[in-house]
Amino acid sequence: QVNVVESGGGSVQAGGSLRLSCVADQFIYGRYCMGWFRQAPGKEREAVAQIENTGNTMYADSVKGRFTISKENAKNNLTLQMNNLKPDDSGMYYCAASEGYGCYSATWAGDMDYWGAGTLVTISS
Repeated sequence: QVNVVESGGGSVQAGGSLRLSCVADQFIYGRYCMGWFRQAPGKEREAVAQIENTGNTMYADSVKGRFTISKENAKNNLTLQMNNLKPDDSGMYYCAASEGYGCYSATWAGDMDYWGAGTLVTISS
């Protein structure tokens, strides 16, 4: 069992930036997919960004050009740099990880092995 813990959420005004971090308590070897999901009140959870062991990344159309996902391969640290934030970016952000395979349609849909408890992001207009 791998535990993942998010940090870095908070409240900022529209146009501002936040940096989310996620740490896994065990090193994930080989093929893996790690990513961020978010859920706003009354809405379904959606994928925001994912990165796999090859370094390939995927982004939701709504965040392309504003968010950047990255991972320190020597460590189990995943980050999400969020710039030019909008009120629609508000929600609970979850870090998730899977082992044994890279990112693909199922992982984008939320089929991930390990989930964090989430960190809240609030963007005011």
